[in-house]
Amino acid sequence: MPDFSPVDYAVPGFVLLVLIEMIWAWKVRREAYEAKDTLTSLGLGLGSTAAGVLLGGIALAAFVYTYQFRLFDIGWTWWAWIACFVLDDLAYYWIHRTGHRVRWFWASHVNHHSSQHYNLSTALRQTWTGALTLGFAFKLPLVLIGFPPAMIAVVAGFNLIYQFWIHTEAIERLPRWFEAVMNTPSHHRVHHATNPRYLDRNYAGVFIVWDRMFGTFEPEVLPREGGEPIRYGIVKQLGSFNLLHAVFHEWVAMLGDIWRAPWRHKLSYLLRPPGWSHDGSRETSDTMRERWLARQAQQETATPKQVSSENPIAGTREAA
Repeated sequence: MPDFSPVDYAVPGFVLLVLIEMIWAWKVRREAYEAKDTLTSLGLGLGSTAAGVLLGGIALAAFVYTYQFRLFDIGWTWWAWIACFVLDDLAYYWIHRTGHRVRWFWASHVNHHSSQHYNLSTALRQTWTGALTLGFAFKLPLVLIGFPPAMIAVVAGFNLIYQFWIHTEAIERLPRWFEAVMNTPSHHRVHHATNPRYLDRNYAGVFIVWDRMFGTFEPEVLPREGGEPIRYGIVKQLGSFNLLHAVFHEWVAMLGDIWRAPWRHKLSYLLRPPGWSHDGSRETSDTMRERWLARQAQQETATPKQVSSENPIAGTREAA
């Protein structure tokens, strides 16, 4: 396999864009950055790089072993790069969706969502434990089809590079045709929101068409369009800038739930969605969203006097 990682070459560009966004934030939106939060993001990024060096061989070994059973010899033709990029992004969609819907995978992915700020440094919050979840298995079908493992690794790198720039509030909306096909800052802000209407939506990496196809797309409603401001982070916020807590808190919580649960429910705490509990004492993103939708429907049928006497935002904040 060639010793080439496009992400390595992109790092100087990442640093430059973060500095430019910091200047923009200082002039336009100072609350976009917080020093301790940014340092935590940088720490998570560095740790993820180290973990990739230490654990990346697990995925590599699986890909190389599986490649001997490939159905076709696709090779390195120009069209193979395009097909591999598109199919890799489809695989990423399902990896990402599973990362939100199965707690075993969420325990690894949650650090990416743990910041209550949304800026380019947030994109650096990458997992340290991703290889241990075996999520790379979602890409093994590409190997079996016949795409060389090195090609898959390279296009995955370009996919990650694309996702960096969409972690910003500096760009509101892009042309409609672009928003219809590609993942954008607007679409990805929805994905990082804790507002009930936005929970577990817009899993796309590069092409937002996957969310449109599979029923997980939700458009951003800007405040000037009648939407509520987005609140970032996770439903139960970390409340700490401790790096190790950010990385391992959900693993610790999940293992604690498994330990305390009755035997017949132990596996469910591993495989069911985050927030699931056997006694119904907690809420998943589905139940929070359903409660929000019910409240919206109730408000639509209420009289103006009834609506004005309530605080619709309070219930939403409680849910998230």
